[in-house]
Amino acid sequence: MLNPTPIVEDFDETRALAFMDQMGAVINSGAISVMLSVGHRSGLFEIMNDSKAETAEQIARTANLNARYVREWLSALAVSNIVEFDPARQTFRLPKEHAACLTRTGILGNMAGFAQAVPVMGAIENRILECLETGEGTTYADYPCFHSFMVDAGSGVLANLFDGVLPLVPGLHERLSNGIDVMDAGCGMGRILNALAKRYPQSRFTGYDLCEDVIDQARREAANAGVTNVRFEARDLTGYHEPKAFDLVTSFDAVHDQQDPFGLVKSMYTALKPGGVYLMQDVGGSAFLENNYEFPFAPFLYSISLTHCTPVSIGQGGPGLGTMWGWETAEDMLEKAGFSDVKRSVLEFDPLSVWFVSQV
Repeated sequence: MLNPTPIVEDFDETRALAFMDQMGAVINSGAISVMLSVGHRSGLFEIMNDSKAETAEQIARTANLNARYVREWLSALAVSNIVEFDPARQTFRLPKEHAACLTRTGILGNMAGFAQAVPVMGAIENRILECLETGEGTTYADYPCFHSFMVDAGSGVLANLFDGVLPLVPGLHERLSNGIDVMDAGCGMGRILNALAKRYPQSRFTGYDLCEDVIDQARREAANAGVTNVRFEARDLTGYHEPKAFDLVTSFDAVHDQQDPFGLVKSMYTALKPGGVYLMQDVGGSAFLENNYEFPFAPFLYSISLTHCTPVSIGQGGPGLGTMWGWETAEDMLEKAGFSDVKRSVLEFDPLSVWFVSQV
């Protein structure tokens, strides 16, 4: 039973109780976010993707997992109305309409992949508490499974790369088909660059990333795919200088947490040949907090900013611009870097991002 509300002057008890209910929903949502991550990483959502109703034991057997734990996971999803439970048959079912945004092949994307960020934020909480006291930053090594999360977060871009992203640059398909030099700054595991290299064998592709482990993975995936027109290098792009080397430079969600974001943008301008294009994707929120109340996933993005993007930048000696550094800031940087023609777009498949096509 709740304690009686103390009498406080100007205290709105109805408002307070409604807010308490809101906080309860927040805690429930946080818990189910972890369950979504478990379902994604264990492959359980893929196992249930055929919409058949099965018992926990049957699902666990197919997934080669422990039935007792699987039942507890299923129960959490059942009371959250994510899976359907039939008490008479003791079966669980993932409706196809829910699978559409909870599986790796979901036609609406993969929200379960995004949910991985919640347990990652929990895992880094103690370090963030230290940073709050000291003003220090973090390193990429502080984050468990972060690169796997980034691969899943970028799956929408990869799925729409050829039909949605490349058409932003007029004539790019033809140029890539004929053969040009392309660089991806902050390439991660190289999924996008490997896909481009496979589609356009006449072009030459280079991927740079700070982290040696993801570069090793990118190289392995290129080798497994038989792609020979791409190379990957572990490289700190701070102070990068490779003038007039590329016809196309890309960066996908990679600028705002750099040690020197403007320096990186300026170096991308320098790296382009005359007539070259810089295709840049980043978070599409505004630099002004008051503009972000209706921005999709704003609480999530500010939380990611506190727990990752801001401290990682500070840990490198950077300014800590944060995830919500704002499209206005990005546009200003591009113009100050020297780009004469900067076009901004928001694509239907990715309302969280802003896309800039900038020409030398």
